[in-house]
Amino acid sequence: MIREDLRNIAIIAHVDHGKTTLVDEMLKQSGAFRQNQVVADRVMDNGDLERERGITILAKNTSVYYKDIKINLIDTPGHADFGGEVERVLKMVNGVLLLVDAAEGPMPQTRFVLQRALALGHKVIIVVNKIDRPDARTDEIENEVLELLLDLDAAEEQLESPIIYCSGRDGTATKDLHGEGTDLIPLFEEIIHYIPAPEGDPEGPMQMLVSAIDYNDYVGRIAVGRVERGVIRQNQDISVCNFHDEETSYKGKIANLYEIEALNRVPCDEAKVGDIVCVSGIEGITIGDTICQADTPEAIEFVKISEPTLEMTFSVNDSPFAGREGKFVTSRQIHDRLFKELLKDVSLRVYPTDTTDSFRVCGRGEMHLSILIETMRREGFEFQVGCPKVMLKKKDGVVKEPMERLVTDVPEECVGSVMEKMGVRKGELLHMMPQGSRMKMEFLIPSRGLFGYRNEFLTDTKGEGIMSSVFECYQEYKGDIPRRSTGSLIAFETGEAVTYGLYNAQQRGELFIGAGVPVYEGMIVGQSPKAEDMAVNVCKKKHVTNMRASGSDEALRLTPPRTFSLEQALEFIADDELVEITPKNIRLRKRILDNAQRMKTVMKNKE
Repeated sequence: MIREDLRNIAIIAHVDHGKTTLVDEMLKQSGAFRQNQVVADRVMDNGDLERERGITILAKNTSVYYKDIKINLIDTPGHADFGGEVERVLKMVNGVLLLVDAAEGPMPQTRFVLQRALALGHKVIIVVNKIDRPDARTDEIENEVLELLLDLDAAEEQLESPIIYCSGRDGTATKDLHGEGTDLIPLFEEIIHYIPAPEGDPEGPMQMLVSAIDYNDYVGRIAVGRVERGVIRQNQDISVCNFHDEETSYKGKIANLYEIEALNRVPCDEAKVGDIVCVSGIEGITIGDTICQADTPEAIEFVKISEPTLEMTFSVNDSPFAGREGKFVTSRQIHDRLFKELLKDVSLRVYPTDTTDSFRVCGRGEMHLSILIETMRREGFEFQVGCPKVMLKKKDGVVKEPMERLVTDVPEECVGSVMEKMGVRKGELLHMMPQGSRMKMEFLIPSRGLFGYRNEFLTDTKGEGIMSSVFECYQEYKGDIPRRSTGSLIAFETGEAVTYGLYNAQQRGELFIGAGVPVYEGMIVGQSPKAEDMAVNVCKKKHVTNMRASGSDEALRLTPPRTFSLEQALEFIADDELVEITPKNIRLRKRILDNAQRMKTVMKNKE
């Protein structure tokens, strides 16, 4: 049976190429909202962090109607760290819309997501978005996308993919390169005519592959997937099995069945082949499981999700300020929260360590783990995290490390300084391509070579450079890479920072705190230009005598302190340093707080 009344597609692209904005317009023009309804921008990004950062973190399902045909749309993340989301949702669809920015062209994540879609044999509609940008290069983009398809060994049919020119912000689409559209009808028409309708055996035993997991405190895990065969019904007895673990099979019952209509989940009694549905009531279900008819357990093949490449240690906060600001501070609470995250994040791994107070948390990248840290922080957790480290593999006695494909777009005069930094960080130049007064360069670089580089890169390119990277492969270990050439300014005693103490300290380096900030011994309060750490007394007050005027302190001018975002703090810290995370503050500190003890350890290591 072929479901001509249905189409299933995913929207894939590099981060910030306009996927969510385009979905907004598709929802509006298909009549998903009332005429007078007030709709937020990027309505699909419903998480606080997603809205603040302007990125999609979790894949979202929605649906629109066009000419009585239901189009199930999946808005996927563009950031490389959430690639696990993209890999699995592609199993639910029959085709993809590949969005490419009309100015930036194909970027590393474009390559990554397109590679996954081509491997599954999906049909591709190329959407050149943001054609209203003043720096749009619409004439060249077509060739760049074609080169990318050739590079990824696309099939002949995929090389002849149709191209639509869009402005997601204005809600217009056209097939004419130099024409102007009035609405998105050309895009809807192309989806209906080019993307194949789902097909399957409606009479066979029911089978559904779980491609995504949602979690709700009331009903537990909610499995999202496409019905591959037969009919799925509410209150149906089922069995759950897994292709990679044939021995584990168990029985269950479907408590609730939902279809996705626009932005809502609507309860339904049954769903047929090709429908994307949400199922609740099955305990312990996970991504990659197959829900089958009770008497015929038959698993569907599922690609194993890529392994994590980065790890960090999460531990209980043991600083002198511990427990002052957080609601959840114990190791049991941190343990329960991390393992709860595993229920919905398939790319994450959590392992116990030698002590009960810390856990090894492994993810796909710094952004992936920093989103988890920020989410926990907002929920009231207080803990500390160590320096990010790459996960090395040993194969045939050879140590291998993860490599990233890095693409930089920089002004021509900044090429030299970027190349120099790449050389130090073991980066290997793959391509160089001039684009007007700018240069696009592609490197293969160890993942650890990118730690702490983003700020340096922005400085070297006067704030005009664009860089993005995606995991490429594992290669033989490239040797030592210098991590940080500067030291830290460390608070000498516990107290409150005062202007006089800070004024003396700022002559030693750049400060991270201002006057009136509580500090403790061993807390990092600034950066020293020299390679070694330096203890400073920021709590030191001026001794008042009758020889000094009372207003002389006002003459002390303090340079505004440098404030860190969470990602910048994680990039800055060295191996012997930690980031203390609380709901109100992000503090940097030494692992050993006591100055005398720390100096002894340093001297011991030098010997």
